[in-house]
Amino acid sequence: MSTIAFIGLGNMGAPMAENLLKAGFSVQVFDLVKEAVDQLADKGAVASDSIEQAVKGAQTVITMLPAGEHVRAVYLGDHSGGVGLLNLIEENTFLIDSSTIDPESARIVAAQAASKGFEFVDSPVSGGVAGAKAGTLTFIVGGTDSAFSKAEQILKHMGKNIFHAGKAGDGQMGKICNNLMLGILMSGTCEALNLGIDNGLDPKVLSNIMLQSSGRNWALELYNPCPGVMDNAPASNQFQPGFMSKLMLKDLGLGLDAAAKSQSSVPMGALARNLYAFHNANGNEELDFSSLFEFYQSKK
Repeated sequence: MSTIAFIGLGNMGAPMAENLLKAGFSVQVFDLVKEAVDQLADKGAVASDSIEQAVKGAQTVITMLPAGEHVRAVYLGDHSGGVGLLNLIEENTFLIDSSTIDPESARIVAAQAASKGFEFVDSPVSGGVAGAKAGTLTFIVGGTDSAFSKAEQILKHMGKNIFHAGKAGDGQMGKICNNLMLGILMSGTCEALNLGIDNGLDPKVLSNIMLQSSGRNWALELYNPCPGVMDNAPASNQFQPGFMSKLMLKDLGLGLDAAAKSQSSVPMGALARNLYAFHNANGNEELDFSSLFEFYQSKK
C-alpha cells in the first residue's frame, strides 16, 4: 500500500485526503491546526506533529496551502530557520502541489526540486468544497510528461477531470484564467438577477429563462447566487462556503499580476477584482463568493 503525506487540511485539503484514505492509501497528515489533523486521524489517517514526521517514509507528498509564500516556505525553507521539505524527503519521493498560487512560485519550486532529483507538478484544482468531498475535482497539471503520468494515477482518486496544461507553472496559469472567468461570470450573474428582481421578475423564473437562453453559465446551472433559487447552493445556506470571497479576491489578484507581466488587457477581470475588494471590505471575506449577490442589493 502506497504512503502519501498530505500537508494542508483546510476546507479543500481535508476532504481530498479523506478520499485518498477511501481509495486505500496510507495517508500521513499535517496541518498547523491540530483539530484538522485529529479529525483526519479519526477517519484512519496517521497524525503527524510536523512536516518532517509527515513526509517520513512517504512515496508521494501532496500540499494544499493558501498562497505562494507558504508553498515556497514549505518546500524551500523560510527565513526563520524552517527546513524545506526538499531537504527532508527520501529519494524518489514524488511531489504534487495542489495550492492555487502564482506561476513563478511553482516554477521556482519545480526547478529546485529537479536540481535535487525530484519530480514535481503544480496541480491546482477547480470544483470547490462540494467537488472535493465528492471526488469530482478538476486538476490542472503543470510538469513533464512523465510527472503528469505519475500524478494522474493519484489524482484520479480525488477528481474526475485531469488536464495536462503544459510545463511547470502552466497548471497555475490555467487555474488563474479559469478563476478570472469565474469571477467575471459570477459578477455578471449577480448583476443580471438583481436587475430582474428590481423590475419585478421572479428570480427562479428569470434563472430558468437564462438557463435556456444565451445567458446560460456555470453559476446558473450549479451555483445560483440568489437565495432560495437552488436548494443546495451556498446562497440558500446563508452563503456558507463553498469558496470564500477572500479566496476569489486572491485569485483575481493573481490574474491581474499575470496580466501585468504579459501586458495583457483584462478590464473585466480588473472590475471583478475591485467588486470583490469592496464586498470583502464590508466584512464578507469568509462568506461564499456568490455572496456578491448581496453587494448589489446593499446599494439600494
